[in-house]
Amino acid sequence: MPKTEENLRIDKWLWAVRLYKTRSLAATACKNNQISIAGAYVKPSHVIKIGDVVNVKRPPIVRSYEVLGLLAQRESAKVVVDFVKDVTPQSELQKLEDVKMVFTVYRDKGAGRPTKKDRRDLEEFGYL
Repeated sequence: MPKTEENLRIDKWLWAVRLYKTRSLAATACKNNQISIAGAYVKPSHVIKIGDVVNVKRPPIVRSYEVLGLLAQRESAKVVVDFVKDVTPQSELQKLEDVKMVFTVYRDKGAGRPTKKDRRDLEEFGYL
């Protein structure tokens, strides 16, 4: 049975539902004004409620998630589905597809294995 709480911090919830790999990354995102609820940027200590819509800014789009439950500990991905719902508008998802089409990466045949810089460039464009 997943552990839930009545009062839960936003950074802990973002980590528990697997939107961020670590809690400190979630807290940093809050401090950098990448997380908002109802149009207002929140601090990592903000207490969330069931029904809140959390907006996560990940350039080039802003993803929206509805809070269905307050999960306190990190659980498997199968369990997380019951606690968060992706409500990102289709127009935002279309922006992501458009960006992927604009930034196409071509490598010459026989150019060899990608360097670390090449790999980072691919990740930046969303190919890895």
